Amino acid sequence: QVQLVESGGGLVQPGGSLRLSCVASGRTFTNYHMGWFRQAPGKEREFVAAAHWGTGGTYYAASVKGRFTISRDNAKNTVYLQMNSLKPEDTAGYSCAATREINNWTNGYWGQGTQVTVSS
Repeated sequence: QVQLVESGGGLVQPGGSLRLSCVASGRTFTNYHMGWFRQAPGKEREFVAAAHWGTGGTYYAASVKGRFTISRDNAKNTVYLQMNSLKPEDTAGYSCAATREINNWTNGYWGQGTQVTVSS
């Protein structure tokens, strides 16, 4: 089992920044790919970013590329999502996830999520 707890969400003005954190506990954090997903009201959950545990490679949705950065600190069992130049359309509940198969998040572990609201 892997337990994931997110934090760092909140209300921010357009153009502002936030950094989300996700702390993992349980099984070895370093063996899991880590990702961030978001879901806005009335919309399906969508992929935001992921970090490969072995290669260190990172992947981003086109809508956030260049504005968001995913990083992980294995010593702290934590993955971060730095979000810059935020837009109202970034408003959503953000969840982190852990998986052994980077193309299969459904069967992985999920946190409860943290709300991000971008509004003036």
